[in-house]
Amino acid sequence: MSLSEAEAGVLSHINADTVAMLTASLVEAASENPGGTEGAAVDVLEKACRSAGFSVATREVAPGRPNLTATMAAGDGPGLMLLGHSDVVPAGPGWTADPYRARYADGRLYGRGATDMKGGLAAAVVAMQALSHAAAYGAELTGPVRLVCTVDEEEHGIGVRDFVSQHADHEFAGCIVAEPTDLEVVRGCRGASYIEIDITGRAAHSGRPADGRNAINAAASIVDLIRFDHDQLAMTADDLLGSGTWNVGTIAGGQGISVVAPMCSLGIDRRLMPDEDAHRIADDLRRAITQAGIDSDGVDVDVRVTMEMPGFATEESHPLVSATVAALTDAGATTSVGGWSAACDGGFVSRDLGIPSIVCGPGEIHSQAHQPD
Repeated sequence: MSLSEAEAGVLSHINADTVAMLTASLVEAASENPGGTEGAAVDVLEKACRSAGFSVATREVAPGRPNLTATMAAGDGPGLMLLGHSDVVPAGPGWTADPYRARYADGRLYGRGATDMKGGLAAAVVAMQALSHAAAYGAELTGPVRLVCTVDEEEHGIGVRDFVSQHADHEFAGCIVAEPTDLEVVRGCRGASYIEIDITGRAAHSGRPADGRNAINAAASIVDLIRFDHDQLAMTADDLLGSGTWNVGTIAGGQGISVVAPMCSLGIDRRLMPDEDAHRIADDLRRAITQAGIDSDGVDVDVRVTMEMPGFATEESHPLVSATVAALTDAGATTSVGGWSAACDGGFVSRDLGIPSIVCGPGEIHSQAHQPD
């Protein structure tokens, strides 16, 4: 497919070196989470957006943790939203050089967050800047293009929760989340949730365990319930996203080897399908625990949801999907359409704002993100 004169003109304003330099500046503005240090990276992003002529606003959702919105003005019709996050996971050990000093080797840029997802943010800014020249080539955009950059995506999502709670001042035809998909067009993502369980029993001398109520034994029975449900879910896997999954990630309990365990806690990751709600799942688990007789005879069980990030699915026939595939093909990239096992802020935009969403960005999540170099 040949490009139109307007398309070619807009694309001529995209410079790979500009993307790389902005990515490097964002990487070197360390913004680890936990840590609440996104402000430094947002300052870099804000300067770049103002320099490009965008209208920029920031809003602190916690001290030193600002969300940013940058808008490239255009027509009054439905616009396009680009979504990203400013936080990165801690660098951790194993790096071959300083993770917060960007470096280049063999055509690649290295540093914590280069893939997840400061490269995606930089690409969004440069793409918006190129689009701002569309009118000069005779192409009028139907609506504005807006970059939304949230804090705390890697932990509890306080940034995107605050963003979707605000009154929307414009209609958007679609949202592209610039997370690392290796340029695959991801039209659906599973959601994620944390469910934490505290079990309280009664201590006793281990020489006569019947005098106590063993919280670890109760926890083991709960894990059996979870394992059974995990296997049942796998039997009805969806072609796009698979199935919801359970993972017991942490367990802690007991007082001593010679004491009947009076307490135990479980930390559980429950991945969500787009139509699932973590609070309903927690309620179902509470009922199953009671029906199994686990929380009886002196054993108390508290089940609570401590984090929820919804999933989403956009129809493959939606224009946002087909237009993105066409754009990537025009650019000479190899792409495909699929789903993602990871979760992202796009679930909130899709569920709470009703904006059709996809995920598409540079870098590969499994081989590059959240790991050294």
